[in-house]
Amino acid sequence: LRAFTGANYAVGVNSGTDALKLSYKALGIKQGDEVITVSYTFLAPIEEIVHHGGIPILVDVGEDGLMNIDELESAITPQTVGIVPVHLSGKVCDMKRIKEIADKHGLWVVEDACQALGAKWKGKMAGTIGNTGCFSFIPPKTLGGGGDGGGIVTNNAKLYQKLLLLRNHWNITQNALLGRQPKTPKIMGWGYNSRLDNIHAAVLNVKIKHYPQMLKRRKEIAMMYEKGLQGLPIKLSNTQPEQIYQEYIIRVPDIWKFKQYMEKCKIELLIRDIIPNYKLNGLGLNNFNLPITDILAKETVRLPVYPELKNSEIEYVVEKIKEFYKVAL
Repeated sequence: LRAFTGANYAVGVNSGTDALKLSYKALGIKQGDEVITVSYTFLAPIEEIVHHGGIPILVDVGEDGLMNIDELESAITPQTVGIVPVHLSGKVCDMKRIKEIADKHGLWVVEDACQALGAKWKGKMAGTIGNTGCFSFIPPKTLGGGGDGGGIVTNNAKLYQKLLLLRNHWNITQNALLGRQPKTPKIMGWGYNSRLDNIHAAVLNVKIKHYPQMLKRRKEIAMMYEKGLQGLPIKLSNTQPEQIYQEYIIRVPDIWKFKQYMEKCKIELLIRDIIPNYKLNGLGLNNFNLPITDILAKETVRLPVYPELKNSEIEYVVEKIKEFYKVAL
């Protein structure tokens, strides 16, 4: 992971969620600290702020589904300690502007790059620009392992050493049962059990050798969609020149009619998070106003893009989408 991203250090952990949790902890989050992130994402980056006693401050996204940087500075208060940009679906947030704002206000940046391993921003790998970058290796991700798994990259040696302690009970002695006893520090702290399982690591060590080819094939599939779906009454995915394709997202006016028709054609779609997580009952986040997040939640559909797809299958998907809109082939 270190070699692939070009980061100075990499740490294997139990999940992408734990990558976020340990990053926040290593950077010193405390009770009452505010951390700015987005709602248009899986719940984990928000959830782990709350688990540490922090307060999530949510800003909206743009039409591309990425953090709206124009809203960022006005969300900063004296209690703000960090920013968590989410690189959704293989696209990368404007890290130059985010870092400029963070540096100006003395804030840390944790990149949620769980869906962006291999994507770049201005030539720099996603995850290597902030204080830490967090990755997920669950099977649905572009580099999926055999089960739960995650990773953290950083360029900071002190952060790296602290992350190693946090993921492994602060290296207390009974970890000799694992077959290798790391050195226990003289001053102890409270850690977690968040090691990356050896079997999952072995699977990932094999798959990462093939990962560039997998990303290349995903891009080929996405470009077939891009070309084949032009001219239809749908909004195609906003693209970046250095993104990867964790998913290929389109926006359609009526997602349920569309899904029903595609299922009749034996085409699996992914529709999720139709209620934005900040509006879920019981979370106490509904004081935010995020209109673009609301629109995207109601319109986005994910098409198949896994690298094992055949060209004939992509063509079939395109054909059936055109058929749904009654456009002559």
